[in-house]
Amino acid sequence: MSTGETLATPQLELGFFGRTLSLWVLACILGGIGLGRFLPGVFRTLGAASVAQVNLPIAALIWLMIIPMLLRIDPAALAEVGRHWRGVVVTVGVNWLVKPFSMALLGWIFIGMLFHPLLPAGESSSIIAGLILLAAAPCTAMVFVWSNLVGGEPLFTLSQVALNDAIMVVAFAPIVGLLLGLSAITVPWSTLAASVALYIVVPLVLAQTARVLLLRGGGMATLGRALATLGPVSLAALLAMLVILFGLQGEEIVRHPALIALIAVPIVIQVYLNAGIAYLANRALGTAWCVAGPSALIGASNFFELAVAAAIALFGFRSGAALATVVGVLVEVPVMLSVVHILRTSRVWYEGGARVRP
Repeated sequence: MSTGETLATPQLELGFFGRTLSLWVLACILGGIGLGRFLPGVFRTLGAASVAQVNLPIAALIWLMIIPMLLRIDPAALAEVGRHWRGVVVTVGVNWLVKPFSMALLGWIFIGMLFHPLLPAGESSSIIAGLILLAAAPCTAMVFVWSNLVGGEPLFTLSQVALNDAIMVVAFAPIVGLLLGLSAITVPWSTLAASVALYIVVPLVLAQTARVLLLRGGGMATLGRALATLGPVSLAALLAMLVILFGLQGEEIVRHPALIALIAVPIVIQVYLNAGIAYLANRALGTAWCVAGPSALIGASNFFELAVAAAIALFGFRSGAALATVVGVLVEVPVMLSVVHILRTSRVWYEGGARVRP
């Protein structure tokens, strides 16, 4: 298989459902809240369907979300990391040394202090935990769309996502554990380790095994058809999970209708902050704009599917942590599209001041 074939996979367009994802998420939030109030017994049954603290319906839906996304990752792209080492250094630094810690700080400022009197009693620490989980996992799938929209270098995007996945396997649990500890939240290490295995390691192994088999069976054309089929399944699983989560969360949200807006504030600030840091750092280092664009986007976006899964496993359906990660889903598309617009309109400024180096 040639390099050109390998790179064909991530070149995606933001289709109708992608462009309107936030509207679908909002519809599922409202639908879930309504169904939860009229059919509470159904949602209690779904919530009770657990084995060893793992809810089976949610686990199945999360796997349906995650595996198609991980199927896009080509481990061979790791060999290309050195070609754009400046962009890689910036993106890895922002993803793993800045973003989780900046989110913890923003969570403490907004949720722990400024908004604390407006939040449900005892939920502040749980919401901060959800924000940390959201920021500790770099995006692995939607970033291909953002990179494509901004005209980014596809080889850099693919290699950076593959590298982030490799780092995530070993770094997600320690960083989350450290920050939850600093936030005075008891860390259930066994549950956190199980979440990493269940929602990162196992899906990654399954996705890569399926990728190898599909490529052997018919090359990139077969893989492309499989991804096209699984894409809507992944989105449907996300929306179904949101209905269940908000069916269980509905009563709390009805009592505090501004809760979602308050949680969204640090998330939105964090996106612009980290995108700006990555973009300016790349400009200072003389990175080509076609690399700096996706670098900023990867630095800003989150693997919200993993964050939702970990929040549910660690804190439960009805927790502020689970709600915070779902709010991340709600704001993802409009905020990231605005970042794409900013990057595209600032290209002349960027290239006018950056001394591009080989």
